[in-house]
Amino acid sequence: MDLSIADLLKTIILGIVEGLTEWLPVSSTGHMILVDEFIKLDVSKAFMDMFLVVIQLGAIMAVVVLSFEKLNPFSSWKTRQEKRDTVQLWMKVIVACIPAAVIGLLFNKYMEEHFMTAPVVATTLIFYGIMFIIVENYNKHRRPAITDLRRLDYKTALIIGIFQVLSLVPGTSRSGATILGGLLFGASRTVAAEFTFFLAIPVMFGASALKMVKFGFHYTGAEILILVVGMVTAFIVSVLSIKFLMRYIKTNDFKAFGWYRIVLGIIVLIYLFMVGDPTAND
Repeated sequence: MDLSIADLLKTIILGIVEGLTEWLPVSSTGHMILVDEFIKLDVSKAFMDMFLVVIQLGAIMAVVVLSFEKLNPFSSWKTRQEKRDTVQLWMKVIVACIPAAVIGLLFNKYMEEHFMTAPVVATTLIFYGIMFIIVENYNKHRRPAITDLRRLDYKTALIIGIFQVLSLVPGTSRSGATILGGLLFGASRTVAAEFTFFLAIPVMFGASALKMVKFGFHYTGAEILILVVGMVTAFIVSVLSIKFLMRYIKTNDFKAFGWYRIVLGIIVLIYLFMVGDPTAND
């Protein structure tokens, strides 16, 4: 297939959506499913299913680049204790990944076949939007017990990882579920968000690798270009998105994202009621 200018522009739009929504707690997968219904690339369904996951690699590289020094246990700039703390951080990330890795491997196919629909996305957008507002109100008069990543213990890391399992349902938001878990169990907004970013690295690399293996490594030139453009766009936008979120939560809570989710979910439900479910025949 030849890549048209229209498909190139659509790929850039999808990359922008991925970069914006991957790190904000609004569900990147949910947004990508919805946007894909209106912006159709001229590719096979198998490639598109793979693309919607693998494009996340661009977003992940933004975390790696922005936090490379913090994540690097071999940095010559770190003291021996700081290197040990970095190794401990990675161990906590691995512990937190275990629940989603196990459940994901067991139920990934079932989730794809039964939950990758607009009604599910709309419902989970609204439900977790309400949850963000409830949790922020609950935490209004509580002081977070964990205000530094070094104080995040293995038990809390595992609990956050269990919350990550919820994100297997599209529209939940991986970052949203893990941030909620962190907030409920004593983490500050900054710690919850930062740990969520780091937790995404092995999770998304693993999910992308599985998708690429499943699809196979036989790509046309146009398909390779779509992947590269999508990932580069997602990387650039993710850098800006992460920086924005970390600045925003220093002086604001997550309620605005909760209201956004609720409004978007209602709009989707109204659209489905008026037009019908565009994903029903997939």
